[in-house]
Amino acid sequence: MQEAESYDVLIVGGGPAGLSVAEALDPALRVLVVHQDREIGEPVRTSGCSWVADLEALGIPRHLYHVLNRMEFYSDGEQCGHDLLRHKAAVLDVTGLYRWLAARSEREGRTLLCATKFLTAERAPAGVRAVIRPRGAAERAVFARKIVDASGWHGAVMAALGDVPRPSRIGVGIEYEMPIGNARPDRGVLFLGSSVPAGYGWAFPDAHGRIRIGAGTIHPDSDANPRNLMARFLASDMPARMGLEIGPVLRVNAGTLPSVPYDPRLVFGDVIRTGDAANFATPTVGEGLRIVIEQGRALGRALSACLVAGDPEALARHEAACTRAFRRNYRIGFEANQRLARYGPADFDGTVRRIGAMSEAEAVALIRSEFRASMMAGLGARFLSRRLARLRDGLGLRPRTRSK
Repeated sequence: MQEAESYDVLIVGGGPAGLSVAEALDPALRVLVVHQDREIGEPVRTSGCSWVADLEALGIPRHLYHVLNRMEFYSDGEQCGHDLLRHKAAVLDVTGLYRWLAARSEREGRTLLCATKFLTAERAPAGVRAVIRPRGAAERAVFARKIVDASGWHGAVMAALGDVPRPSRIGVGIEYEMPIGNARPDRGVLFLGSSVPAGYGWAFPDAHGRIRIGAGTIHPDSDANPRNLMARFLASDMPARMGLEIGPVLRVNAGTLPSVPYDPRLVFGDVIRTGDAANFATPTVGEGLRIVIEQGRALGRALSACLVAGDPEALARHEAACTRAFRRNYRIGFEANQRLARYGPADFDGTVRRIGAMSEAEAVALIRSEFRASMMAGLGARFLSRRLARLRDGLGLRPRTRSK
C-alpha cells in the first residue's frame, strides 16, 4: 500500500449530511469526500418529504421541490385530513438536491471520490488513518486531522473504531414510483394499520407526474419484508379508499434508518458523526433531510473554527447544540415510535381519530417530532376531557350546568 495521502478532513459518505459538511468547510482546508455509490444521488434511499419553510431557510432552490397543500391519514377503519394552510409540506427531487449540494461544495482543495468504499480506520497521533478502496483499484491509505462519519445508518467509521455499535433496531422501507394517474397532485398520504404492522406507509406526489408509494417497518419488532407489505397493500382496497390509481412501477427505491434512542455523543476525539450515523432523522416518521443539511453545515462551521481558527471548544459546542435541539423531542418521539410498533388495527384507528382532532399546527408538530410543552398540555387536557365525557355518559350522568 502506498504512503498515506494527507487531508485536513476526511468525510465518509457523499449523501446530504456529508456534502453539507463539505459545503460549509473553510476553503483553506484540504478535504476528501468518499462515497460508495457510483454517482451522487443514485440510488435514491429516501422519499424526500420535507417542509417548505425549512427548505426556504436552507436556500434550497424552488425547482428542487414540489409543494403539498394537504396531508391525509388513513387506518383500517378511520381517515382524516388537514389542509396545510400555514405549514406547507414539500416533496424533494432527491437526486437533484444531492447534486446541487455536491456542486456547492466544489472548490480547489476538495476531492470527491465516488464508487469508493471506506474499509477501516485507526487512531493516529494528531488524527486518524483510514483505508479506502476505489472500485476496481487498489487500497489507498489516507491520513486526516479529522474524520466525519456521514456513512448512513450503519455508522461505518464508528463501527470500525469501536466507538458506537451498529443499531440493533432499524426502520426498513421500500418505495415504488408510479404514474400519478387521477390522484390529487398536491396531497400527501400517511397510512397505518394491518397493511404495515410495526410501521407506516406513504404516498407522495412529485413534480414529474409521478407518485411515490411506500411502506416501512421496524426490525426486529416485525420480521415483515417491506416488499411483501407493499404487495399486500397494493392488492387491498386501501389504494382505492385513498384515491390512488395503481399503475406500472417505473422505479424502486429502498432505504434503512436507525430506530434507536437518540445518543447525544457526536464527538469522539478526532472522529465526529452526523446525519443518519448520528440518528438525526425524526423518530416519528423518519423525516430528516432538512435536519441533516442544517446540522451538516453547522458541523462544517465548527470544524473550520477548530482547524482554522484554533478554537478547541467548537466541536463540543456543536455537540451541545444538537443535544439541546434533539434530546427531549426525540425521547418523546421514540417512546411514541415504540408504542406504535405494538399497536393493532383498533389502536391505529384511535390514533387517526386523535390526529383528526388536532389542529394543523399540532398534526405537523407530531410528524416533525416537535413536542412543545404547551402543545402537550393542550392535547392532554382535551384527551382528559374526552375520557371524562365518556365516563360521564357511561354512568348516565348529565353535565353540570351553571345556574343563573
